[in-house]
Amino acid sequence: MTVLITRPEPGASETAARLRRIGFEPLMVPCLTVAARSSRLPPPAHVAAVVATSGQAISGLPASFHDLPFFGVGDATARRATAAGFLRVRSADGDAADLLRLVIRECRPADGALLLAVGARQSMALATEFRGAGFRVFRRVVYAAAAAARLSDDVVAALQAGQVRAALFFSAETARAFVNLVPIALRATLADVTALAIGPRAAEVLKVLPWREVRVALRPTQDELLALL
Repeated sequence: MTVLITRPEPGASETAARLRRIGFEPLMVPCLTVAARSSRLPPPAHVAAVVATSGQAISGLPASFHDLPFFGVGDATARRATAAGFLRVRSADGDAADLLRLVIRECRPADGALLLAVGARQSMALATEFRGAGFRVFRRVVYAAAAAARLSDDVVAALQAGQVRAALFFSAETARAFVNLVPIALRATLADVTALAIGPRAAEVLKVLPWREVRVALRPTQDELLALL
């Protein structure tokens, strides 16, 4: 069956390859385009650890930070950090709350400041929670995501033909972009499509569309999301 992949690259291609291996036909839905954004980063000597809530942040971190401990929200982010050259990588294997707990467990405020590398308009609450735990935090925006202007013709055709049976949503931001992209005239085609959300926030955004069902992964990981298929 055909499954929509709404996440941006480079993660979309990796997800597509996994879907093919388990017998599904992936169809890319370019809802967001991610671009690096220049930011005034603190000197590495002033930072005790790097924290990232998305693998998209890694390309915005220069090699001068690679010797520092790196804490990523999940295994995919951790793998990208390792591939980029970070030497001491830890994965929270979950969501922002799991990442917060991991960093608090592994680091002390007295060790130095945290560099929280994020996307535009993201992780402000997480920065506040770290500060509430006693950490000094450099929150720096190193990438931004822009929503697509419209759904591609092949996606529209697949929905109209009734070929799509499921759609994967890896974030609330991607879910919101998809909701805004679906024209009113196309919404009835979703009645036979199951929306699979990585977490409750994404699921809540998706409920405005007439899906057959909205299901939420048991844990906020790609493995658990694909297990819903």
